[in-house]
Amino acid sequence: MSHNNSRQNERGQSALETAIILIAFVVVASVFAFAILSSGSKSTEKGQSAINAGLEGVQSSMTVKGTVIAEGTGTNVDDVVFTMALVAGGDPVDLTSTAGSNVVVIGYRDEAQLVNEVDWSVAWIGANDGDDLLEEGELAEITVDLSGLTTPLTAKTAFTIEIKPPKGAVINLTRTTPAAIEAVMELS
Repeated sequence: MSHNNSRQNERGQSALETAIILIAFVVVASVFAFAILSSGSKSTEKGQSAINAGLEGVQSSMTVKGTVIAEGTGTNVDDVVFTMALVAGGDPVDLTSTAGSNVVVIGYRDEAQLVNEVDWSVAWIGANDGDDLLEEGELAEITVDLSGLTTPLTAKTAFTIEIKPPKGAVINLTRTTPAAIEAVMELS
């Protein structure tokens, strides 16, 4: 009988050892699962912030509303006029137009020349709160002065005006002047 009793005691002991080992495996697996999930959520947050930063860099905060108009005298285009608005949810853009200290830079290029900064002015259309910030619901009429170009803009010339805000993508207005220069022309 003593032989049988010792055998039963061993069975109970091996079942207890198995349960302890099983619990240890569950605890270790839980720790690893928590570590993997928390590192996964951290990398997801980093990825999300990288995506948002990238989108901010390529999305423009402004957009052109309506038509692009050219004003000319004789055989040259003197000014290009267009209206800007803020995109939905965009941050306000400073449109202070003081020569040499513009926050938004406007450039010009055609097949004959590249001018990284041309003179421009702003006139507010409709409701405006009186500051130089283009904000939601406001419209700004931008007049780009092209009279100082070394090679004047003439008839049948393709050109691009680049609007470079401090944040976001550059807005390119690519147009072609008509066959005859008039006082006011809609550009396509």
